[in-house]
Amino acid sequence: MKNIWLLSGMLLLSFSASFAQLENVSPLSIKEIMQGDTFVGHLPSSPQWSLDGQTLYFKWNREQAPSDSLYVYHLKSGKTQKADFETEYHLPSAFGTYNSDKSKKLYTKRGDIFLLDVKSKAITQITHTQAYEGSPHFTENGTKVAYVKDKNLYSWDISTGTTTQLTNFKSIKADKERNAKDEWLYQDQLALFDVLRTRKEKKDKAELLNKRLEAKAPLVIDPKGKSISNLRISPDGRFITYLTAKSPSDRKGTLMPHYVTESGYTENQNTRSKVGDTPTQYELFVYDLANRKVYPVAMDNLEGLDYVPEYTKDYPDKPYENKNRIGYISGPFWNKEGTHAVLDINTNDYKDRWIALLDAENGSITQLDRQHDEAWVAGPGIGGYRGGSLGWMPDDKSIWFQSEKTGYSHLYVMDVTTKKTKALTSGKFEIYDPQLSKDGKRWYFTANKIHPGDRQFYSMPLKGGALKQLTHMTGKNEVTLSPDERTMAILHSYANKPTELYLQDNPIFGKSKTTAKQITNSLTPEFKEYPWRDPEVITFTAEDGASVHARLYKPKAEVNNKAAVIFVHGAGYLQNAHKWWSSYYREYMFHNLLVDNGYTVLDIDYRGSAGYGRDWRTGIYRHMGGKDLSDHVDGAKFLVDELGVDSNKIGIYGGSYGGFITLMGMFTAPETFKAGAAIRSVGDWAAYNHGYTARILNTPATDSLAFRRSSPIYFADGLQGDLLILHGMVDDNVHFQDMVRLSQRLIELEKHNWEMAVYPVERHGFVEPSSWTDEYTRIYKLFQKSLLNKKK
Repeated sequence: MKNIWLLSGMLLLSFSASFAQLENVSPLSIKEIMQGDTFVGHLPSSPQWSLDGQTLYFKWNREQAPSDSLYVYHLKSGKTQKADFETEYHLPSAFGTYNSDKSKKLYTKRGDIFLLDVKSKAITQITHTQAYEGSPHFTENGTKVAYVKDKNLYSWDISTGTTTQLTNFKSIKADKERNAKDEWLYQDQLALFDVLRTRKEKKDKAELLNKRLEAKAPLVIDPKGKSISNLRISPDGRFITYLTAKSPSDRKGTLMPHYVTESGYTENQNTRSKVGDTPTQYELFVYDLANRKVYPVAMDNLEGLDYVPEYTKDYPDKPYENKNRIGYISGPFWNKEGTHAVLDINTNDYKDRWIALLDAENGSITQLDRQHDEAWVAGPGIGGYRGGSLGWMPDDKSIWFQSEKTGYSHLYVMDVTTKKTKALTSGKFEIYDPQLSKDGKRWYFTANKIHPGDRQFYSMPLKGGALKQLTHMTGKNEVTLSPDERTMAILHSYANKPTELYLQDNPIFGKSKTTAKQITNSLTPEFKEYPWRDPEVITFTAEDGASVHARLYKPKAEVNNKAAVIFVHGAGYLQNAHKWWSSYYREYMFHNLLVDNGYTVLDIDYRGSAGYGRDWRTGIYRHMGGKDLSDHVDGAKFLVDELGVDSNKIGIYGGSYGGFITLMGMFTAPETFKAGAAIRSVGDWAAYNHGYTARILNTPATDSLAFRRSSPIYFADGLQGDLLILHGMVDDNVHFQDMVRLSQRLIELEKHNWEMAVYPVERHGFVEPSSWTDEYTRIYKLFQKSLLNKKK
């Protein structure tokens, strides 16, 4: 192979054969399966019930239109039809905020605010402007509606229709103080000239009047150059809270050129910066409306603010500083009565999450819960980029939240006055998307209790107890309950069966077990012609004794070529060895094609994957390319020892994080992997974004060891097998620059067994079927040539 870049569509040397000559005994073709939804069928999504529960709306595209449309299923007639424009235009949003007795609902649609009367179904449009209004919520005992417009808070009186501006964020230009000389001149001028004294007196009287008028207007608050967000008012209308953010001045973006443009000129896009930025400084403020006072919320009493991470012990001569660990602050979340409010506080090093009680009267807080992790706080419902999930219990005195205290994400309740905490669920499984029933007597949530790769919908008594399984179709069941909770709309899929929409009676209200009825048929005739494999979900033992879950695809004995391909899913924290239709569905179809051609395929949920609890999630801390890679090496050993795969015929491929693992495998485990295809790969973690990377590796300045042992560019001299690099040139997630740097490194190391294919119009997620086809044709040719010595 030549160390030369290949523009998408150009064929050089080892790739000189045309696609039509590609040796393939499968009835599937790469071009066909890379058409995506056009080949599979456009699947339903976003189910939403009508207020009376007799109609189900959902997004669908059974006509192969350019985009999804709104469809309507009528429960009484059992008929499905496409909604007309007026129906879709006036349909209330599925999301929104209810008042205390849930008789009214606020929602945003097309940037305007709407009020829905649940009983009468009457809709009142509160705003109708070209500006964007959002974040609506009830205030003053449900008599008024607050919302955000142009970064200020407004209220709308439900009875009178009066709109009032509540905040006025504005930069204040301070008067320039006179020095001693200028002050003397000023006073002397006033003493000398009657006209100046008279004008000053008139001006002073006008300013006095203006001050009186200003006292009736919203207090002018100077944000001092900081951005404003999370504007909310308390239920009683007394306090407004807002979050300020000050971004560091040293944050520098990366310029990314677009070469194929409509203008014909190269156009630069300014994209994200790299890991290691100075953290954004967040501060929460309270605005006391009656007393016209603004004061910060003091957080200096939180436990662990002075925490120094354990990894710093590896750098005894390097001073560590993080003077203000406070990161993003979510909330406050007020109870119905407006007597209590809680905050969800994260740290900028991602190692702590606090839940705290806010006293808006004085801006003080009381810590309720601290979740700490030496690696980073995360897990389902716990730690995202904007905090975790939490809410108030029906007693209005307790909150619910999720925690990995036991090693798995489970549901907890806490009395905010006594701090008494109770775990409602436990076990070696995870809880997803908990919600309270309409009557406040039970929980609904999804859990992988039966198997890590099988998600079912459950109910549970309010105070905990036995879980009642409500769905029974193996795979993934995403449930949307009807308004009376008696019917479940289920988006269900299985490993070899794409997502369809089902309806099922809720067993809570009748039979102990009910049957789901499929109401959509989305698959194309072409897709249904092929007998898609149901991959076996297996476990194998890693070198440290851990059980690793994986999907296994085995060829028939008569075509088995003793070669194997290991696929590495992307995203890092993601699950793919499961029993539902994969988001990597093109890769799933490609694996069927590989198996038809005699390959064994293994798809591993390596260390760092989702669905297996805290220890699995953090198994890559400070060393990406450590246990996550050794899991793949152990997977290759399993293929050789248990399935008779030839150890000299094992390839590896994947995209994004999967591309990164592919590079690390080719560079650091060349005795295991003879060929690899690295798609949109990270080559140097110091070049990736801060929010993802700093959680796992800290920062290059504070933990250089972690970055050095985790970045493929430092191990490129280990390349022995055949490597194919594929990357979109306008990838604003993993920058193309990353692979340009790696290619230069390979050139300087005089490596010649690699090639690069670049895609000038593709970002991180490819869009064009032609790009997908080109990409996977090259990958297939790589494995055919390098593993089987076939040149076609």
